[in-house]
Amino acid sequence: MTLTAYFLRLARYHVWATQVLLDKSLQHLGDEQWHRDCGLFFGSVHRTVNHLLVTDNIWHARFAQGVSPRMALDTELFHERDPLVAALRKAVQRWPAWLEGLSESDAGRLDGDLSYTRNNGETVRIPFAPALGHVFNHATHHRGQISAALTSMGLPGPELDWVYQLQQEARSNS
Repeated sequence: MTLTAYFLRLARYHVWATQVLLDKSLQHLGDEQWHRDCGLFFGSVHRTVNHLLVTDNIWHARFAQGVSPRMALDTELFHERDPLVAALRKAVQRWPAWLEGLSESDAGRLDGDLSYTRNNGETVRIPFAPALGHVFNHATHHRGQISAALTSMGLPGPELDWVYQLQQEARSNS
């Protein structure tokens, strides 16, 4: 398997896990639960979902467009749930499309570096492939926090392990 193919699988998992979280778990939260401070890094489920959208937007711009948007990581892009959920659902879809669109020469970038500018103006240069892996790992981390918040509210946490998506994909392909 090529590195591009691996990241494409990871991007498809990113889409799947986000959709499972949004469709099977978060749609059942009442407004009070959605906004309740659950002790997460960003406080509430609402603010954590906003953070997921902010970081997805920032990282996608860095990788796909070569630009470094400056935006606080706790920016509230949407106060209302429906437009936030719709925006996150759309945002995660960009990753598989971007990876599928990489040409052979573009795919060579995976072995290089990613340069970008942080919010504080510092220029950073890090290995491209591990940075791309970070995008998906970071989202997994925060989806896990949201799962913990759900279970602390007495609600079932979603099954988001990558192996479940791989099994589902294998059944669909057979």
